[in-house]
Amino acid sequence: MVSLLLPVIYLAFISLGLPDALLGAAWPSMYGPLGAGLSWAGAVSMIISAGTIVSSLASDRLNSRLGTGRVTAISVALTAAALFGFSLCTRFWQLCLWAIPYGLGAGSVDAALNNYVALHYKSRHMSWLHCMWGVGASIGPVIMGRALAMGSWQGGYRVIALLQVVLTAVLVFSLPLWKRPTAEDGAEITPEHRSITQLVRIPGVREVMVCFACYCGVEGTAGMWAASYCTLVRGIDAETAAGWASLFYLGITAGRFVSGFLTLKFNDQQMIRLGQGIILLGLVLTLLPAGNAVLFAGLIVTGLGCAPIYPSIIHETPLNFGRNLSMAMTGLQMAAAYVGSTLLPPFFGVLAQHISITLYPWYLLVGLAVMTVSAEALHRKTAVHRAANA
Repeated sequence: MVSLLLPVIYLAFISLGLPDALLGAAWPSMYGPLGAGLSWAGAVSMIISAGTIVSSLASDRLNSRLGTGRVTAISVALTAAALFGFSLCTRFWQLCLWAIPYGLGAGSVDAALNNYVALHYKSRHMSWLHCMWGVGASIGPVIMGRALAMGSWQGGYRVIALLQVVLTAVLVFSLPLWKRPTAEDGAEITPEHRSITQLVRIPGVREVMVCFACYCGVEGTAGMWAASYCTLVRGIDAETAAGWASLFYLGITAGRFVSGFLTLKFNDQQMIRLGQGIILLGLVLTLLPAGNAVLFAGLIVTGLGCAPIYPSIIHETPLNFGRNLSMAMTGLQMAAAYVGSTLLPPFFGVLAQHISITLYPWYLLVGLAVMTVSAEALHRKTAVHRAANA
């Protein structure tokens, strides 16, 4: 039954990625008719992020009451409704209202699915599933582009909403396949519910939260500001720079596909270290005054380095903190990740505006350094804690 469920989970991860790049793709055509300013997309993004943080923190109790299958189905249905609501908006404030259920739906399903896969599947599936998220994130703008070519950004949102409705139906029919949480030896897992204050006192929790926030800050900053760095610092024309920036995300998607095979040889901790080393190489290439071809390679290599880190940290959650605490910790980790992706890229924008955008690779290096130190401290503390309780 679990094997029949795996294709459904793959579809769910594609679905998670589908809406993520829609706002950016459609905003140039949206903000005028909505009576908004060009920069107001950031407000919508912040509302969505706030919703994902709240629902991630609540995902432990939701998952305990409803089960992963129901949480996933309800969350996808909520996202579908929000996307359809986006397509009906005629004023900016309406968009902000629909962003609330959008964010709430996204956080719950993300935490629930990641925890389920960490508990029940090998590390390679976590990498490939996050690769599927990249596929969805790539398909979304293509669908929106077709809709914009036909003169209707609303149509793009409606198509994605319809796809989410179809997935909701698939998830409802698949509910009998979602088994109760069990350990590898077949014993039933009894989820432990603790407050955030109690969780952060566990050895390694503060470190993993910093690690997640820094990783998502590095990934978000690298992708958001790559084109600006290429244009303003390296003198590359805007159209070429935009294409080069997409190479970073291509590197992540391709890297996660390859990472699935590498996990057959390396464990999660080794994959995290490998990714951090590759990011360092990519940033060094970006810094080198060796021509645009080296910069081109640096963006791809940085994306490749990012690929294994997020899936590997998520997958090792049951090992680091225990299977009974896995759901609570996954929700807390996802919340920390969203905080990082929400705050750190805009903070670099402030630095770029008031100091210099040449700080781009140095800012990423600082984020990488903090992430690496936190990850090493995490593994050291959790290893000691496991040994003490063995």
